Amino acid sequence: MSHRPSDHLDTNLLRVLHALLTERSVTRTAMKLGQSQPAISNMLKRLREITGDAILVRGKNGMTATERGEELLLLAKQGLSVLESIAHPAPSFVPAQTQRVFHLGAPDYLSVLLIPLIMEKIRGQAPHAGLVIHTLNVGFDYASALETGELDCVIGNWPEQPPHLHLAHLFEDELVCMVNHQHPIVKKGLSLKYYLEMPHLAPTPYMMGHRSIIDSALAEQGLKRHIQMTIPYFGMVPDVLARTDLIFTTSRSFAMHFVGRYPIAVLPMPVEMPKMRFFMLWHERSHAATEVQWLRRIVADASREAMGATFVASAVSA
Repeated sequence: MSHRPSDHLDTNLLRVLHALLTERSVTRTAMKLGQSQPAISNMLKRLREITGDAILVRGKNGMTATERGEELLLLAKQGLSVLESIAHPAPSFVPAQTQRVFHLGAPDYLSVLLIPLIMEKIRGQAPHAGLVIHTLNVGFDYASALETGELDCVIGNWPEQPPHLHLAHLFEDELVCMVNHQHPIVKKGLSLKYYLEMPHLAPTPYMMGHRSIIDSALAEQGLKRHIQMTIPYFGMVPDVLARTDLIFTTSRSFAMHFVGRYPIAVLPMPVEMPKMRFFMLWHERSHAATEVQWLRRIVADASREAMGATFVASAVSA
């Protein structure tokens, strides 16, 4: 039987193929599809030419499918199912039923304040969902990860963001200093001279070529602090300060979280500094996805709760 490569299988032919193999009759197929018997016969002929197989042959009790025909019946069912899925919108997202694993990129700084709240809200609304937190570091290309879907969204506070990504402001917080509560400057007061000369503890940069907001702001005023030690995890800060004479510059909310739990004192900055501003980024590929919109609302709600009045309102799905 000849096979013409120029022939192609369109949606209508796929439906006829499925009906023929289900009904095993040209007449019943024509009635089912509301078409004439000659039209169905012609389409069966085309299908035989396209597939290179008889598909249906005569048997004792009417038409019966060939072995290839039985295989084609399964493929036709799958094909029609795929077409149906494409033609209809995705089912509504129900947080309580989803088992999706979400991926969120965030600096280690937020592991103390925001991430636990996000996890609490996800557990409360979507108990079967998973969440993977990806810590941002120098070797992690978060922009590419958002584009490929490795990440659903990213929380950050660096000065410049890629222009092709969507952005929503989350919160802002003022800078303060953390020191051991027995440090002499707690009684003397922290002057700008002391601040610049003291040995500083600082976080390891989490972006290649990234200079912190603190050092950028100091540089704009022609100033530079003395960073003597760096650490990769913010959770280590209170333990280090409790055992050393180092000073750590951070947000007020982070510092106040440890007051009373550690021998830590919180001092105001001796120089005017801009506030730390945190935002959320996501790619166009997930902008309209209802499940990712839900995750962005979770992050925004958690930010509002964590920071209270310092929250900066922004529509996460606009």
